[in-house]
Order: sequence, then structure tokens, then C-alpha cells
Amino acid sequence: MCCDGFCSVADKMETKGTDEVENLKSKFMSAWHNVKYSWALKSKTAFSRNSPVFLLGKCYHFKAVDDESPTESCTAEALDDDIVTGNVDGFRKDFTSRVWLTYREEFPALPGSTITSDCGWGCTLRAGQMILAQALLLHILGRDWTWSEALTLEPLDTETWTSSAARRLVATLEASIQGERAQVTQPMCAAQGGAEEADSYLQEAYHRTIVSWFGDAPSAQLGIHRLVQLGMTSGKRAGDWYGPAVVAHILRKAVDEAVDAMLKGISVYVAQDCTVYSADVINSHSGRTGNHSDPQGLNSGAAPDSRAVIILIPVRLGGEKINPEFLSFVKSILSLEYCIGIIGGKPKQAYYFVGFQDDSLIYMDPHYCQSFVHVSTSDFPLQSFHCPSPKKMPFSKMDPSCTIGFYSKNVEHYERISNELSKILQPSSKEKYPAFTFMKGHGKDYELSVAVEQREWPFIRDTRKAGTTSGDFVLL
Repeated sequence: MCCDGFCSVADKMETKGTDEVENLKSKFMSAWHNVKYSWALKSKTAFSRNSPVFLLGKCYHFKAVDDESPTESCTAEALDDDIVTGNVDGFRKDFTSRVWLTYREEFPALPGSTITSDCGWGCTLRAGQMILAQALLLHILGRDWTWSEALTLEPLDTETWTSSAARRLVATLEASIQGERAQVTQPMCAAQGGAEEADSYLQEAYHRTIVSWFGDAPSAQLGIHRLVQLGMTSGKRAGDWYGPAVVAHILRKAVDEAVDAMLKGISVYVAQDCTVYSADVINSHSGRTGNHSDPQGLNSGAAPDSRAVIILIPVRLGGEKINPEFLSFVKSILSLEYCIGIIGGKPKQAYYFVGFQDDSLIYMDPHYCQSFVHVSTSDFPLQSFHCPSPKKMPFSKMDPSCTIGFYSKNVEHYERISNELSKILQPSSKEKYPAFTFMKGHGKDYELSVAVEQREWPFIRDTRKAGTTSGDFVLL
């Protein structure tokens, strides 16, 4: 008895010591990632005056009608002086109005862990959140909606962020040794303007509601805590790498299990083996989703054809590298008004692609560590959820694994989408296969026995290099 008791106590002490070491290690790693990803580089993105810019189905031209100097360059600061009279502000306002979800620090510990930051590993989850946020903006506010304060956002101040990040690193390391958590200053909320019309207030309320669904707290229905918890059913946990296919299924589960009444009017369909089964999408529109908790779709409470559907299609556009023949295809889908973007990136970094100019893709970068924001308050600051600085990268650098998203508002809309995409998907003479296909009937009719979540392709892994999401852009 005594020996057994002594061994039991010794085992508990050893376990406790191991847990404390792991806890301290987690805090040190979190502190290092926080300062590393707060180190934003001041860079400028070049945009051509001569070529149109496409952003989630909208086209913008930067060249003025009487512009006779197309080779001159112009900084973003000069745009305010009307040197360039093309539709630059329209693009800037549209881009900035998209919801930007990035790494965050010092939020409540994630499920099954002591991790309080997703820096260094959560970029694909954040890209997934952004594509879902865009679908919800489209569903609730419409594609023409823009944030009234979009053009008031200032480019991120590199010196301020890097110096404050360094101070946070020191404070967090000291707090880790003392067993305390460092306090992080919350960003200030900009003063509100004068009285607005009732419709504007309603739109702003919807805007805040959508952002709050992605808050970094256990109560947020589409927040990272919820996504990590759902990922655990697929063998994932906080700190693991997530691929675009797994993220697509996690998003489906999150929306399916959301309790907010506004989220009951929308569902997520994930394509199987690069194939969209039309009967399954139509069932999703009617509310007959056939999920595990309600296999017959009897408890959805939705009227026939009353639900919108987010269609997510995991694809691979090449072998080890991107197939350049898919460039025209990617540009075609990003030109569609019902496209909600692409969860993708380049090797070892995940991005959210939203548009293109010439042969370069325009994206939003989640690799930027920001402070945790309490979205439970009615007046929480929105500035850190919107990015004023678009980024570009050559299509040739894109990783072939990605997930493409579309928004279908009803069955009639879906039929239009499937017809239009089927024409775009016709392979060229050089392509051997389309990126994905549409099939009639249900997926179960084709005896797909293996769960799609288990057939994820290898995807990008984060090299933990700081993102370059601050700065202005230049017209050339």
C-alpha cells in the first residue's frame, strides 16, 4: 500500500512537472510567434494603369479617359490629389470592405490546449474564415455593400507595430516566468460620425454581427475556437497544420451547427473528389442536408428553396507545381459575381485570393499578428478586421492545392451557376482534365465510401515568415 501510494504521488509529481514544462514552452513559443508576425514590412504593391482589376466579380479601371502618360507611377498618397482620376477609390473601398481575419494573440486558450495564439499555424483556418465571411456579406448585405469608413483607414504603421511588438515580447516572457499573463492594450475605436439614415444603421448592425461571429472566443459560432473544436473530430488539434479540404469541411460543420437564426438561412456544401453533385446542392437549398444529426433533413425548419448554399470545391491545379494552363480558368472564376474567392496561397503560406490583374493574383494575407478584440461589446473597434493594403503575387507562385468558393442563393441561381461554370470548365487543347465537374444525382449514388475529410491533398505549410500586409499600393 505504502509503496503503491508513494509511486502514485511520484507519478503525479512527474506528470505535473511535465505539464508545467509544456505550459511554459507553449507560452514561450506563443510569445515568439507574436513578435515575429507583428513585424510587418513596409512595402508597396504595384498596380498597372493600363489593365483592368477584377475583385470578386467586379471590374475596376485605374486609367483616366484623358490619361496620356500610362508609364508614369503614382503612390497611394497622390491618389488623394486627383492625379489619377480612374476608379481607384472604388477599388480601395471595395477591397477594404472585405472582412480581414488574421493571426491574433492573447485570446482564451483553445480547446484541449493552453495555446492562446494561432500565430505560425492558423493561416489556412483564417483564410477559410475570410471566404466564409465574404459569403455571409454577400448573403446578408449584398455584393454592392461597402463599409462607410473603408477609405478612412490608414496604412499600418510599421515602426509603431514593431516597437510595440518587441515590448509585448519582453512583457510576455517575464509574465511566463512569473506565471502571469501579459496585458495587451486594446486598439482604440474611431469616433463615430454624425447621424445616419436608418438603413445605414441597419447595415452597420449586420456588419458588426457578421464580424462578431468570427470572434476569437469560445462563444463565437464561427470563431477559431469553434473551428479547432470541430477539427478535433477529424484528428486535428490546436497547433496542427490544416489543409484547404479539411478547412472546407470544418466550415461546413460550423455553419451546420450554428444556432444564430440568421445562419439558419444558409448552408455549406463541399464537393466530393472534385465533383459537384447537383441533387445534393439542390437538397441543401431545400434544407434537406442529410447531416449526421439529421440524416433525413427533417428538422431543418427551412421552407423549400429557402436556404442559400455556399459551394466549396477543393481542387488541385497541377502536380508538384501549379499548371500554367489553369491561369485563364482562375481568372474566369474570379471574374464571376457569385465567386467568393479561393482558399489558397503559395508553398508554405496560406492566402485568401480575391481578384487579379494581368497574370497576378490579388490576395488578403492572414500572416499578421494582432491583439485580441472583445467582439461581445456593441461598440467593439472594427478597424483591425479590415485591410487597407491589397497584395499581389504572380500566378506562377500559387500552390496547386486550393479550395474554390461560390455563393448560390436559390435553385434557379444554382442552375445558372452550373451552366456557366460548365462552359468555363471545358478543358483547352493543352489541358488533360477540368479543375472540377458537375454531375447529376447524389454523391451516394456513386458509392463514395471513404469520408472526404480523410482524402485531403497535401497542402501548404507555414514557414512562419512575417507577412507583408502593411503599406500602400502604386499605380504604374
